[in-house]
Amino acid sequence: MNRILAALCALVILILVNGSAQAADKNKDQLILAHLRGFQEVPSVSTPATGEFRAVISKDEQSIVYELRYSGLQNTISQSHIHFGQRSVNGSIVIWLCTTAAITTAPPGTQTCPQSATGNLPLKGTITSSNVIAASTTSQLILAGELAEMIAAIRGGVAYVNIHGLPLNGGGEIRGQIKATGPKDDSSDQEDD
Repeated sequence: MNRILAALCALVILILVNGSAQAADKNKDQLILAHLRGFQEVPSVSTPATGEFRAVISKDEQSIVYELRYSGLQNTISQSHIHFGQRSVNGSIVIWLCTTAAITTAPPGTQTCPQSATGNLPLKGTITSSNVIAASTTSQLILAGELAEMIAAIRGGVAYVNIHGLPLNGGGEIRGQIKATGPKDDSSDQEDD
């Protein structure tokens, strides 16, 4: 009987400790990451281009601060976005990251895309609810301003970053599904690749 009671006490303590750790994690910023490759495009693209999207969802979930690095594009960059869609499926644009003069549909104030963004010169920005646009595929039900819904989509693995290039890859040259990697540890700059 004492063994059973001791085992139950240990189980209750384990549950309480785990619950406290999870609650503490919710009070931290959350790191999200995407590795962009041509093979992730739909249809796949054979390109030497690569990219990385690294961002942090603030603990109050009111903003996402990001850095986008990319290089080796075979086309002239035309635009980059976050799309709402699962792996191997094309989804609606919901957040613009950058644009060029070739694109006239970007929201006012969208920053200009450099041909490459590498090393100490990544494309940087902050996403807030004002950056979320309504999904062009109305059945996807993402409305303008729904940052919380997009954060849920990112955590659910159904959002991706896409970099488009002209003339050959208007639909995208490199793409990467965004993954939530866990809370950001402010005491370390370790990368989780």
